[in-house]
Parts: sequence; C-alpha cells; structure tokens
Amino acid sequence: MLFTPTALRGLQLKNRIVVAPMHQYAAVKGMPTDWHLMNAGRYAAGGAGLFFVESTKIERRGCGTVGDLGLWDDAFIAPMKRIVDFTRACGAAVGIQLGHSGRKARVGRPWEGGRALERTADIDDWDDWELVAPSAIAPDARSPVPRALTKPEIRQLAEDWGRATARAHAAGFDAVELHGAHGFLIHQFLSPQANQRTDEYGGSLANRMRFAVEVTEAARAHWPQDKPLFMRLSVDDGAGWDPASSVALA
Repeated sequence: MLFTPTALRGLQLKNRIVVAPMHQYAAVKGMPTDWHLMNAGRYAAGGAGLFFVESTKIERRGCGTVGDLGLWDDAFIAPMKRIVDFTRACGAAVGIQLGHSGRKARVGRPWEGGRALERTADIDDWDDWELVAPSAIAPDARSPVPRALTKPEIRQLAEDWGRATARAHAAGFDAVELHGAHGFLIHQFLSPQANQRTDEYGGSLANRMRFAVEVTEAARAHWPQDKPLFMRLSVDDGAGWDPASSVALA
C-alpha cells in the first residue's frame, strides 16, 4: 500500500510517502539557499512521493527564529521556483507549509536554547519583528508578553496568508499546508488558554475557530481547486483543544 500511487484532488502521487515540513534554519533574510535545494533533492531522489518545504512565514513578524523561510514578498517567488523545479526533476511532487509564529516568534534556534532573543546589531530589522498574538499573554513565565492583535490586523493577516498562497502557486507548488498546530498563531487563536479575547475572535468555540476559517478561505481563494490545501492541527493539545474541537473545525 505504501508504495502504490494515489491522488489528492488533481495531484497524482507515485506513492504514499510524504516528507513532512522540517525546519532547516538555513534561510538568509527569508530567502532559501542551496541548503534547501539539497535537502529537498535528497528526499525526492530518495523516493518520496511528496516533499513539503518547511514552515514558511507569511510576514516578517511571523518568523520564529533566525533562518526562517519567507514568502511575504514577490521577491521570494523565483528562488522558491528553483526548489520546486529541482524537486520535481528529482521525482517528487512538492508542497509548502505556510505559517506564522505569533507569540512564539523571535526566539533562539533549538541548539541555542530556544529562549527569547535580545536586540543585537546583526538583526537590522528588529523593530519589524514584533511579537503579536490573539491576547497579551506570554507562553510561559520566561517569555516576553506579546501585543494583542487588533481586529483590522487579524483580517490583514488572513489576507496575507492568501497572498502568500498566491505566491506559492506562482512558484509552482503542488500543495499548500496551513500551519495550525504546535502553539503557533492559528493554534493560539484556537486555544482557550492563549486566546482570551472578548470580541468575535474569542470566547466560544465558533469564535476561536473564526481566524482559522478566514485564513483557509483566503488561501483557497488564491489556490486552484484541483490542487490540495491542508491545515495541520494539534488534534488534542492537552490544554483545552481536543479531538471534538478538531472535528468541529474540519
């Protein structure tokens, strides 16, 4: 079964081996490098049917750490197309995960401890790397408090996801996955602990799901109907979001 062909909407896959998005921490100001080309090629040449490029951020504020990939500007399309073309030439279909770190942004890389970064001269756009979230609640006692997003900003972020999806299509990707898991921005809106808003984006389950739905609608509006669009979820996060909630969102 694993090695038999399958189809996802109009996407034909030679087998059912899918390489999940895995962070490489190797981008330069959001731009992919030869490392990303090599990483994609080795999995494609190794026989995978579908390879996903790591979580790629839809705006600068969304970068989790140094080395995150970006797709918040048209300048990213050409270097991403290079990865798409190479991966496909090596025998695999290629997707991309689009995400935003929210309050989990601006931290050190895992081998550096993963704690909040401090302003340094080598990060020349520090002021653009603002911590934002559904509510002004830090993820833990050692992390800085993010700024709560305004309603216009929330709507803008959904549109930004849509534009990033359009760029993914322009670069030739076969599939898009929206990152709604692991405590990042969409998951923060879903969570009753991270999201304590009192407007239409917080409170009830339907309100907490609203941002995820708007992001999905914006992405689908810019993504061909014959190409698969996914959302990754932490189906049971042990902190208020459970399988029943995931089913309701689906």
